[in-house]
Amino acid sequence: MRVLNLPTLWTILLDALAWLILSPAISFLTLRLPADAFDPQGWLYATRRWEREGELWNVLFRVRRWKSALPSGGPALGGFSMRRFESTEPAYVRRWMAETCRAELAHWLQIALAPLFFLWNVPVAGAIIIVYALAANLPCIIVQRYNRPRVLRIQNEATPSAATH
Repeated sequence: MRVLNLPTLWTILLDALAWLILSPAISFLTLRLPADAFDPQGWLYATRRWEREGELWNVLFRVRRWKSALPSGGPALGGFSMRRFESTEPAYVRRWMAETCRAELAHWLQIALAPLFFLWNVPVAGAIIIVYALAANLPCIIVQRYNRPRVLRIQNEATPSAATH
């Protein structure tokens, strides 16, 4: 339901400004949450059986080929870099896992806010913005869902089981 009726140029400027503010704001806010707030086994982040340990994403979208081309926004806002997996130390792996959850949440929230653009856009433009939000954020979510089970395996391999003591 469109509540603000602006001339086309002003609508486009508002759209651009809104994305320029909302995307980093969401990332900034999720970066303020403590790492221990993100449980890789939690409802939103847990790998589903149908994802086949994340391999489904590579089969469907060939994630391995393009994931390194995605920007890493965390460091730009003072966050953790997931550009490269640098250690199998348990504390690092736990942090890396939490950061994949944080990134996934930020991208889901950006998608969730996209319908707000219907408040000042005509329905066709609002639909285009929804498509944009999906196109800009789903690849990032897919990479997190692909990487997390792989890193979880590393975490499980690096953590000695009670049976070995």
